[in-house]
Amino acid sequence: MGPRFLLCALLFTTTIPAELFAQDVPGIEICTVEKAMDRRTSCLQSNIDFLQKAITRLSVDHQQKLDAANRQIEALKAMVASLQKTVADLQAAQKQLADEVKKPDAQPAKGVDAPAKGGTK
Repeated sequence: MGPRFLLCALLFTTTIPAELFAQDVPGIEICTVEKAMDRRTSCLQSNIDFLQKAITRLSVDHQQKLDAANRQIEALKAMVASLQKTVADLQAAQKQLADEVKKPDAQPAKGVDAPAKGGTK
């Protein structure tokens, strides 16, 4: 097993047609080049199997993306509802405060002496 053997092995592997290596690669093949009907049928079936697997994989992937988007939408809806309640509470508090400021005070607050009506004596 000297250098001659390695050189011969190298030359042999470089002269192997590319079609022999491409048979195990999954994908769409051109089936019209096959002359025998059984080989053409097998080629077409291989293409169908490949396409069905690709469609199934893509379908699952897109369904997962849709589910994630729907979960995110629901979370955002809940957040909007919470923010709307907070705004409504703040508006009610602001209105109540404005009403209290506009009311004339009928009674003075505790601890504050009322000014005398009439003047000083």
